[in-house]
Amino acid sequence: MADYFTHFSCLLDVGTPENAARALDLYNALSEEGASEEPPSDGFLLSIQPEHGGTNLWMRDDVTGDPERLIQFVKRCATEFGLTGRWGFQYANTCSRPRLDGFGGGAHALDLATGETIGWTYTTGWLAELLDDGMPGD
Repeated sequence: MADYFTHFSCLLDVGTPENAARALDLYNALSEEGASEEPPSDGFLLSIQPEHGGTNLWMRDDVTGDPERLIQFVKRCATEFGLTGRWGFQYANTCSRPRLDGFGGGAHALDLATGETIGWTYTTGWLAELLDDGMPGD
């Protein structure tokens, strides 16, 4: 049996060390919500690492992570702390065994002020569209 994983590692600057500390409470609330879902969210890990400065949140998968949960968290932080500008991350989908559907990835970019998606890509969908139609986005 194959195991599937989603990997990512990214930073979010929340402006102040106080905001970073408050972000831990937002993270815990979101984690509790994810645990009550069926099936439960894979979530992600969060820490404030000194080498990234006291204002940056380091978000990453443990064994596998949930990119959608990460996006929800970043939007909550943006609203809570009045963040502006653009933010984005990349992720990789991998598999413990060679499977035709086991590898890929994507990226997602947000406007922090509005919470709107600026753009996103998912390589599996992109490749299938390219192979079927000859041109992505047509």
